[in-house]
Order: sequence, then C-alpha cells, then structure tokens
Amino acid sequence: MLVGGAVLSNAFRVAAQNSFDMALASDMDGLIAAAEPDPNGGVMLQGRFLNHNFDRVYSGLYYQIRAGTTGGQISRSLFDREIEIRNTERKGALTWGEADGPEGQHLRVVSRRVDLAPNQPAGEFTFVVAGDMVEVERQTGEFNTVLIWSFVILGLGLIIAILLQVRVGLLPLRRVSEALARIRDGKARRLDGHFPTEIEPLATELNSLIQHSEEVVGRARTHVSNLAHFLKTPLSVLAAEADAQPGPLADSIKRQVFSMRRQVDHYLSRARAAGSLDVLGNRTQVSTVMDDLARVIGRIHAPRGIVIDAECSDLIYFRGERQDLEEMLGNLIDNGCKWARARVRVRCKSAAGRLSLTIEDDGPGLSAQQRTQVGERGERLDESVPGSGLGLAIVRDISKLYGGFFALDASPMGGMMACLELPAIV
Repeated sequence: MLVGGAVLSNAFRVAAQNSFDMALASDMDGLIAAAEPDPNGGVMLQGRFLNHNFDRVYSGLYYQIRAGTTGGQISRSLFDREIEIRNTERKGALTWGEADGPEGQHLRVVSRRVDLAPNQPAGEFTFVVAGDMVEVERQTGEFNTVLIWSFVILGLGLIIAILLQVRVGLLPLRRVSEALARIRDGKARRLDGHFPTEIEPLATELNSLIQHSEEVVGRARTHVSNLAHFLKTPLSVLAAEADAQPGPLADSIKRQVFSMRRQVDHYLSRARAAGSLDVLGNRTQVSTVMDDLARVIGRIHAPRGIVIDAECSDLIYFRGERQDLEEMLGNLIDNGCKWARARVRVRCKSAAGRLSLTIEDDGPGLSAQQRTQVGERGERLDESVPGSGLGLAIVRDISKLYGGFFALDASPMGGMMACLELPAIV
C-alpha cells in the first residue's frame, strides 16, 4: 500500500504539473500573439491577447521579453525583478526551467526564441513566461491528504478482514487444540466433535495414534506383569524347599530369594509407572484414592489403635494413573502406620499445576542421617518391622518418572514427615 500510494501521488503530481505547463504554454502563445515590433527595435503588446494576471503585482504569473541576450520588457506583475532561469531542459521549440520569484515563490519557467521581423537584423526576441508552482503544490497536498486517509481506512479494513478471516478460518484448528488439551488434562480420551473436511483426517489420525499408543503400552505392561508372575512362582518354590530343609545352604537360598523378590517388586512398579506416562488422558481424583487407602490400611493396623486422619479436596486431580498414586501413597501411609504410636496425618493441597502430599506420624522419628539412608539409599534401619524395605525407594522412583520429587523431614507431631510432590490437573 505504501508503494502504491507513492506511485499514485507521483502520478497525480506529474499530471498536475503537465496541466500547469500547458497553461504556461498557452500564456506563452498569447504573449507571442500580442507582440509586434516597434520602430525603435522594441516590442509592442496588444492587451486583448494577454492574461490579466500579468498586470497584478506579484500575482504569480510573469513574463519577460529580451532582445537577444540583453534585458528587455517585463510584466507589471514582476515589478522591478528579473527572471533568472536554472535547470533548463529543452523540449522542441520550448525551453523549460526553474527560477526564484518574488516573495520566495518557486517559479516554473518556459522560454522561446521568436523572430518577429525576419527582414530586420534586430527582430529576434526571447519570450519568457513564469508561473508560481504553489497551485500545483496545493493540489498535490490535497490529493495526498485524501489519498492517505483513504489508504488508512482501506488498510484498517483489510487488517480487520484478515483478522476475521484468520480467526474464522483457524477456528477448527483451535477446536483441535482445545480437544488435545482436554486429553492431556485427562478430561477426555479421544478427539470428539465434528470437524471440517480438511481437518477430519487430522482428527482421525490423532485418535488412531492415541489408541495405538494405549495398545502398545498395555501390551508392554502385560508382558512385564507376566514376567514378574513367572519369576515369582519359581522363587516361591525355592523358598518352600529351603524351609523344608533347614541349614546353612537353605538360609543362603532364602536370603537370595528374598533379595530377588525385592528386585522383582521394585522394577515391576517402575515399569508400570513408566508405561502409564505414555498414555494420554490419565486423570485420578486424589481424595478418592486417599479415602480408600486410609480405610484399608486403617483396618490392617486397627489392632494397634492407629488412627489415620486423611483430608483432601475433591477438586484436586493427579495427572497420572490411579494405580501409581495408590502405589506411592499406600507405601507412605503404611510406612507411617508402622512407626506411629497412635496417629497418622495425611494432607493434600494443590497450586500452580502441582499437588503436594504430606504424610506425618507421631512415632519416634529419624535423625537427618537416618532420613538420608532411608529416603535416598533405600536402606532398612530396623528388621523387626515387617516389609521388604523397598516402599520408599518405589515412591522415589515413581515420583521421578512423573517429574515430581520425594523427601523426608521431621514432623511437628514428633515423628517423620514424608513430602511428595506430583503433577496436578488445574
């Protein structure tokens, strides 16, 4: 639009100047027609052929008649000034140029040599007509003003039209983006809705890709579970045979079997959590899982009188599978109940797309060094308490797979506080 405006403005200026030049050439013809040589070697002018603006002082239209190269007759409008032509350009019989006029006027000048008396040696004269370019500048300025405002309005209209076109044209893609966000947040499992013909193949392929991903992950998890089951059966047989034949060899076999069971459980949990990360749409309500675990684990530890105080908003959702959340939260609550004297407190809060779980007990607690050994190295500090010793290690590994973190600290209740942070759905 800028280039087009410049071209139009220049074209108008050229047209206005050509019209102005034609008017000057016409005034030149009238001046020549009114001129007659006088006996003294000068020129006489007949007023009926002249433009009356030649008679008004500094009117913007002037003439000057020179005999040869010497000064000659000038118009009344020029008063006591003379025209000094510069930047001349010859076009046919006429010579065009510029000059400075009275009161700072910018003059367009045309000159022509005319022989009024061919039979006399001094009959050749130079006729000069000059006009103020202020009218051309005014017309060009008015045209540019109209042109600028027209192009501004046109540009704004085009911008609005483009914005509307883009907004309407990309609306189906925006719906696809919103549908994918719903899948990512666990609010949907497929791209639902009707899409234009151009977008329908994309939606179909995305749905097929999601389904294929679920199938692949499901098969992988099934294979891992089958492998774990097949390993556990021979291990159980070995453990039973070792119990039936006591001795040093049997004790060694039982220790190795116990170690192998721990490793199978550990890597089975990791494989299950890693597989669930690749499935879109996983969404788990934290309060439901927490209440179920508190009820089940509370019954296990009921003979010791352990009370589990669990509290969580129904609006908090974990961005992942229920089974993984149960694995992590169940290990932590069960661990707290094992060491608590009377009470375990579980709290959950959510902020900025993350959920924080804290599990506290009123047990004896651990020192900073012991918390490091248990939380980071997975070591067992007391063999008298039942368990494999892998619970906290499993929690740590699964939380890392989800981009969260797990840490142990001292609890205000006197025991230990387990802090677990995981991705949440806002």
